[in-house]
Amino acid sequence: MLLTTNRKGDERLAALCIMLTAACGYDYRRKKIPNYLMALVAVFGVWYRLGESGIDGALSYLGEAVLIICLLYPFFKIGSIGAGDVKLFGVTAGYLPFSRILVFLFVSLLISAMVSLFKMWKESNIRERIGYLAAYLADVAESGCWKLYLESRQEKQAAGICLSGPVLISILLYWGGVY
Repeated sequence: MLLTTNRKGDERLAALCIMLTAACGYDYRRKKIPNYLMALVAVFGVWYRLGESGIDGALSYLGEAVLIICLLYPFFKIGSIGAGDVKLFGVTAGYLPFSRILVFLFVSLLISAMVSLFKMWKESNIRERIGYLAAYLADVAESGCWKLYLESRQEKQAAGICLSGPVLISILLYWGGVY
């Protein structure tokens, strides 16, 4: 016998997963997530929270999204993550209870770290990439100021990974009750 339970918020998370899947398609194919898709995720998130908790819920969603964007903006400024990834984290985090946002960020970044390690292992350049990171951190420590992590767009494309996949997996793990 198949038991079906419709937990509160399942429709919201299902819609979010569909939109995140679309984001993955763009991100993996074009290395860019369109702004209109991020706006759609945000509008749906505000609309859902408005219906669930009124104006306070909508304002809470916007506050959470802006908070995450502000927290991640410095990482964009030094070039370690892209602008689309920052927006993606922000608009997605607003779908979660406030108490789960840091766990969501941690799980997403842990998954992306595992993908990065696998990619470096596959390309046999773990030692080279770790050496580059160590030299970058030493330079920052010595100079006392941040600089771009990777200078050229080509370097960023070669070294970077798409974060939309880890974000989607993290949301699926949340939906499945893992955290």
